[in-house]
This record gives sequence, structure tokens and C-alpha cells, in this order.
Amino acid sequence: MGISTFGVILAAAVVVVTIWVIVAFNGLVRLRNRVQSGWSDIDVQLARRHDLVPNLVEMSKGYMQHERSVLEDVTQARAEAASSGANVSQRAIAEASLTGALSRFMVHVENYPELRAVESMKLLQEQLTSTENRIAFARQYYNDEVMSYNIARTSFPRNLFSNVLGFGPAAMFSAEASDREVIPVQMSESGLPSGDAG
Repeated sequence: MGISTFGVILAAAVVVVTIWVIVAFNGLVRLRNRVQSGWSDIDVQLARRHDLVPNLVEMSKGYMQHERSVLEDVTQARAEAASSGANVSQRAIAEASLTGALSRFMVHVENYPELRAVESMKLLQEQLTSTENRIAFARQYYNDEVMSYNIARTSFPRNLFSNVLGFGPAAMFSAEASDREVIPVQMSESGLPSGDAG
């Protein structure tokens, strides 16, 4: 009777562990799929931004003839971002470079009021702003999902089998601090930002 009781307990333990592994495995699959879905959302918005850049450059060429290097920087940054591949970390760096080039480009556009007044340029700027906002929201969602997934896969006892079963770490999509462009603000003697007062 003692041996059969031990056998029943052992069989029950095996069943419980097996069920737990199946549930944990399915949970990791679900989280990984959410990470992949989040990346797809980012990828769609980045492709949209890549599609806008040639139109912005073409629209500006006639007005910004003395800013050829700015236009070339944006074009080159777009090409590098578009060809950066599927590695999230490399893609983040390339996209941060494009963001910086676009920021510098838009600063130069401000020096050309006749260009800013063109209706199609206004529309392109609005589309770019809208796309940048969508990228920011998609990035936040993706990074939240990556964090949930990475926490789940490294928490005990899942960490005992997650790597073995192919659940490797997922990378956040964020620019390195050195890639972020900081635009200095000059302060007036009153302590307020200097510049054109409206």
C-alpha cells in the first residue's frame, strides 16, 4: 500500500509539473507573440516615415539650394535606417540617426518662410509629426511588452528552461543617450529662454 501511495503521489507530482510547464511555456509564447506584434507596429510606422522623407527632400530642394548638406544628411540617414535590418539594437541606432537628421532638417526649414507656406509642405510636416507620435506610442507599447516578456523568462523557475526552449531575451527599442540630439536653449538675463517673443 505504501509503494502504491508513493507511486500515486509521484504520478500526481509529474502531472502537476507537466501542467505547470505547459502553462508556463504557453505564457512565454503569448508574451513573445505580443513582443513581435509590438515590433510589427513600430516597423509599419518607421516604413511610413521612410516614405515621407523623399517627398520632404524633393519638396525642399528648390527652396533650400544652399542647404545641400542638410538634404544629403537626411537622405543618407533614411537610406541607412531603411537598410538597417531586423536587429532591434542596430535599427534603433539607425532610426535615432534619422530622427536627428530630420530634426536638423526641420530647423533649417524654419529659415525658409516661403517653403513653410507651401500647402503640400505643411501637409508633409503634419504627416511627419503624426508619424513621429505614432512611432513614440508604438515604441512605448513594444518596450512595455519586452519588459513583461524579459521579466517572465528570467523569473524563477521559468529561467530554468526558457533559454533551452528558445525564449531568448528581447531588446528594447530605444536610442542610445549619445545619439539623442540636445538643442541648447540660451537663457536671457531674466532667466527666460531667449529668442523671438511673440
